[in-house]
Amino acid sequence: MAAKSDGAPVSLRNAIPPECPSRLDPRPLQRRPTEQRYTLSDCCWTLCALLVFFADGASDLWLAADYYLRKYYPQFVLTLVFVIVPSVVVQVLSFRWFAYDFSETVESGTAAAAVVAASGAAEQDISTKDSGERGAGRSAAAGVLPGPGNGGGARGCCRVFVWLFQALIHIFQLAQVWRYVHALYLGVQSRWHGDPEQRHYYWRMMFESADISMLRLLESFLKSAPQLVLQLTIMIRANQVLPLQGLSASASLISLAWMISSYQKVLRDSRDDKLPMTYNAVIVQILWHLFTIGARTLAFALFASVFQLYFGIFIVAHWCIMTFWIIQGETDFCMSKWEEIIYNMMVGIVYIFCWFSVREGRTCCRMLIYSVSVFVENVALTTFWYLYRSTGERQSTSEFYAVAMVCVVASSYALGTFFMFVYYCLLHPDGAVSGWGYIVEKEVPVEALASPASSLPPDLVSSPPRTLQRTKGSDREPGHGIDGDVFKVRPPRGAQTPVPHLTPRTEGPVIRIDLPRKKYPAWDAHFIDRRLRKTILVLESAAPVPPRIQYRCLGTPKEVMEYETTV
Repeated sequence: MAAKSDGAPVSLRNAIPPECPSRLDPRPLQRRPTEQRYTLSDCCWTLCALLVFFADGASDLWLAADYYLRKYYPQFVLTLVFVIVPSVVVQVLSFRWFAYDFSETVESGTAAAAVVAASGAAEQDISTKDSGERGAGRSAAAGVLPGPGNGGGARGCCRVFVWLFQALIHIFQLAQVWRYVHALYLGVQSRWHGDPEQRHYYWRMMFESADISMLRLLESFLKSAPQLVLQLTIMIRANQVLPLQGLSASASLISLAWMISSYQKVLRDSRDDKLPMTYNAVIVQILWHLFTIGARTLAFALFASVFQLYFGIFIVAHWCIMTFWIIQGETDFCMSKWEEIIYNMMVGIVYIFCWFSVREGRTCCRMLIYSVSVFVENVALTTFWYLYRSTGERQSTSEFYAVAMVCVVASSYALGTFFMFVYYCLLHPDGAVSGWGYIVEKEVPVEALASPASSLPPDLVSSPPRTLQRTKGSDREPGHGIDGDVFKVRPPRGAQTPVPHLTPRTEGPVIRIDLPRKKYPAWDAHFIDRRLRKTILVLESAAPVPPRIQYRCLGTPKEVMEYETTV
């Protein structure tokens, strides 16, 4: 995507379309009463994430070295493979992101956006448009800024140093560490500075946090999950537990539970149409995934200790079924079809171990189907191990040991299910669950809703880096220059009286993204499309007032005509 200025000021009607809540979700759109800021809890959370990362990686390497010294060469090779291969994959992906973000060429659309922002105009309209291929750049109507490499020899030397530094960071497999430290630095800077520097640092910190969450989630299920199953299988087959084996397995399990919960928190923090997740909710969600994944991997290890070949067939079959189920649900996460397929395949790996929401709407039915399937599989795998445990190599398990292992699997899964109900019934950000699919909304003070921070329309954003959901034509209220009859939908029972519409601020640039907004639980386009991200960062850093992000809504023919004529 590239940005293009049409040189025309944006009228109030064009910049602020009426609100259009989704017809599929009868719940009222939830607003955040105040703008989020970087807190001490966020800093401590990042430091704990770094500790989890180091504990997971160091324990695996230490265990591999111990296997080598004990001359357990097959265990050494497998342990090392599950450390190196996923890490290399993540480093390559991270360096690819860095190479694009720090590329020598500044796209013309980004230059145009910066020129418009620096011009000091009261109202400007910056539009993004797909042209044939998604993300293809377009020529700018405004002038072109000098490229990053045109600042003289000193600037060129600095860029060479940054390239070498990042290359060394990724060669030594420390990309995640650098990104954590960078996010911590940006968060602290946003805390120390005032507007407009605070907005810019916080915007960049959220982008960095999103990248870390995606990379660490990928690494966790490519490295920690198979590593956990491998070490548990080795311990069960050997009928003994070495201290380093227990340390490595514990670190892998904590890393898995930590990252899937941290990913959900960062995703919610990035979207202002969703209430943020509190740290109490995150801790309970960690416990939920800790016990359910622990029961799941232990059932895998018990079955694999006896039936290695059938375990491989089972994993492949389960992954294929889950991937087909996800593809059939028509997810909308990536910017291209092939990226979406790869994403679905990766989520299929996650579904081998735990639940992961990938579609908008009430997930009770889908979660119930998944939970029942996992419960049946755990029972079947554990039962097969209990009946045929004496056929495996080096197996001398007693009846008491076998019954104890079965009880551990059952109790761990039950405890994880308990924490899942605690999360959804008491700590879910959208409110307590009073039944399957019904949410009891939390009341928000009228003073908070009437505050200047909450007076902006849902499709415009002034506080980085959030957007609000565009709406569909049939849900629009009459007026606002829209012709034709519009059916009014009766509000649901218990809904509060809407707050009178307040006139929002209209000055400043508007970034118009010619794509419909992705629905939760997907990331917004300006988080996953790096071209668009670069445009927003340049415009935000140069604009005297916060830019507003506006997604396309194909509500009426008039709006379609507007997008076709201004872009």
